[in-house]
Amino acid sequence: MGIDVRAAGLAVALGGSGVLHLVRPRTFTWMVPPELGPGRPWVTGSGVAELATAALLAVPGTRSVGGWAAAGLLAAFLPAHLHTLRVTSGRARVVAAARIPFQAPMIAVAVRVARGV
Repeated sequence: MGIDVRAAGLAVALGGSGVLHLVRPRTFTWMVPPELGPGRPWVTGSGVAELATAALLAVPGTRSVGGWAAAGLLAAFLPAHLHTLRVTSGRARVVAAARIPFQAPMIAVAVRVARGV
């Protein structure tokens, strides 16, 4: 059985992001829409969820569950991306706008991993 490159890529991306959420939470706290309340618990929770999802993706026996979890996480991050777009300007707004179109293909990859196709 070979390495599932899509699952490995998602695991690395989510694992790295999860670590960053926990080590440098201020990098992400401002992205949490104020309607959700304080950002720190959301950032910590999403970091833990990303690490757990990365672990699920890394193990063949739990890869399908990991794919569904990744798809859910990536969809759940969309409000933060939209909020970032709403509150930034200039170059930061361009970066925020560029991130949004990547959500759909990343979710599609996660669903393919979940389905094993």
